[in-house]
Amino acid sequence: MAAAPFTPLTWPDLVGRAKPVPDATIAYGADQMQKVDMWLPAGAGPHPVVLMVHGGCWTTSIADRSLMNWIAADLRRSGIAVWNIDYRGVDRAGGGYPGTFADVAAAADRLRADAARFHLDTRRVVAVGHSAGGHLALWLAGRRHIPAASPLHAANPLPIAHVVSLGGLPDLEATAASPDNGCGTDVVGKLVGTGRADPYADTSVPRLLPLGVPQDLVNGREDRIIPYRLATGYVAQAATAGDRVALHTVAQTGHVELIAPETAAWAEAKRLIVAALDPRKDGQ
Repeated sequence: MAAAPFTPLTWPDLVGRAKPVPDATIAYGADQMQKVDMWLPAGAGPHPVVLMVHGGCWTTSIADRSLMNWIAADLRRSGIAVWNIDYRGVDRAGGGYPGTFADVAAAADRLRADAARFHLDTRRVVAVGHSAGGHLALWLAGRRHIPAASPLHAANPLPIAHVVSLGGLPDLEATAASPDNGCGTDVVGKLVGTGRADPYADTSVPRLLPLGVPQDLVNGREDRIIPYRLATGYVAQAATAGDRVALHTVAQTGHVELIAPETAAWAEAKRLIVAALDPRKDGQ
């Protein structure tokens, strides 16, 4: 008997269910998108922490941080704190270049300022991003390689110990050259800006390689939004640069399954997150 055809989850399948709520919301700027949701597990801590970055094609009207609430709640139940950040998308005043990147950086760095308040263990921060957020999570790990001449340069960025990208778009140049990607190609130009000699030098993750931290990419072969070759292409570049990088392909998985807590894709991602947060790593 032939196997039943795979029917991917849709966005209404995810967002139509009851939405869990965070424990606190922190503002890191004046704009309504410059917010972070804190998800705190039970107990006194110090809590291991995931820095979470939502996707939505870098566009505020498509998605905000609440899209990650279901997996954030799942991690909270498992004793992991989640610092779920938001940022101004390319369709919002101040978004695009450099604002979207500056927001993501500021939201990440704010984690250190609030770590004592929320009893967070910042010795090993794992960045987890979905879709466009996968690009931004990897970019956070590479910030220390941004040239000093860039407005995005940071002398002492929050250290990222590990990145888990869920159906991400790490290579902006490849994304811009891929009309079949679900975000389209015009959005990349809005994100990286124009009028600069090399708009990808401080924005596209392959330009910042080697990141110097382990990276896991979790992708579905049935993902019709993010072409699979964007994952394999980036993994090849990162490995050639000397990074520890692995691609985990999950069967019967589209794009939404990657952030739905009941799926095999999320089970694999969560396994990688828990392993990355193990305090025994690197002699801790």
